[in-house]
Amino acid sequence: MDVLVCATQVPFRHAGPSAVEDQVGDLVGALTAAGHQAEVVLLPAAADPERLLDAALAWRLVPLDADLVVALDFPAYFARHRRKVTWLADRDRVDVGLAAPDGTPAHDAIWGEDLRQVVDWDIRALSEARARHTASASLADRVRRTCGLSASVLPAPPPLSDRIEPRAGGRGSFVLHVDAPGVDGRPGLFLAGLAAARRPVPGVVASLGPVRASLAEDVARLGLQERVHLPGRVHDRNLLDLLANAVAVVHAPAVADQAPVTLQAFRAGVPVITTADSGAVLEWVDHGVTGLVTDGSAEAMGAAITRLATDPELAARLGAAGRARVRDVGWDQVVGTLLAGARS
Repeated sequence: MDVLVCATQVPFRHAGPSAVEDQVGDLVGALTAAGHQAEVVLLPAAADPERLLDAALAWRLVPLDADLVVALDFPAYFARHRRKVTWLADRDRVDVGLAAPDGTPAHDAIWGEDLRQVVDWDIRALSEARARHTASASLADRVRRTCGLSASVLPAPPPLSDRIEPRAGGRGSFVLHVDAPGVDGRPGLFLAGLAAARRPVPGVVASLGPVRASLAEDVARLGLQERVHLPGRVHDRNLLDLLANAVAVVHAPAVADQAPVTLQAFRAGVPVITTADSGAVLEWVDHGVTGLVTDGSAEAMGAAITRLATDPELAARLGAAGRARVRDVGWDQVVGTLLAGARS
């Protein structure tokens, strides 16, 4: 089958790959491995709110010759095709780079009739799909609330999922925080939690994109220079090594439509510490089962860090449950589900 994977390109963004960009490459690879011909179609989106619908119109006009079109985000799902399937990986217009010059998300910068028109177009474009999927329950709920349309949840395997191995044994030596580009992962809360921990637990902050300038200052301000390692921007091999040696991973983003860091930790058999407001992360982290959920205070974060760092049996048990939780999250399942939607 010939498959076109359609997504939005955000020009001049150098912070690192977004969730959609990771998903595009991995999906094309999985389709190819399954014996299909797969290609990527990218169109740029303007940052100016007044041109919000220009990109949507452009997608309506692009001829797409293939057996199946899979659209991953706004405005790619405006593409016309007799066999279109959507698999949304991001929050509509807000997190795909569509922001006004002052940083205001484009969807928040339009009102009245313009807003109603955008929503009406959304409903029409998404209704055309033979099947609608989202990468998380949070995104499915957003589609239901904004468009009145149902969508099934089809989790995306995390980056490096086929290379992450469970820890061979023994306890980890530090607590890990992964700072991903385009996501407010709240590394400051992680550092504050380390400072509030009842034991001097070592920590590592690994950056997948440009390193936040404030990290070193925060470490010094909290007096954590002897306990926190800042390796800077890490690449695949480094991240795999860090996951293999962590006693726990702190993944507590302020807003999360997906939870790739959590899924990576679970693949490695490492429990996750998060907060009660971390969106899609809570779809995976069950308190006391696959990790620990805190109230978001430094004290609660510190207590959770201390608990897992000082109880290796608990950490191992939660980590094993996390690995079992993601056992069925894989690219074979994704490809099979997307192709089944095209045949319906």
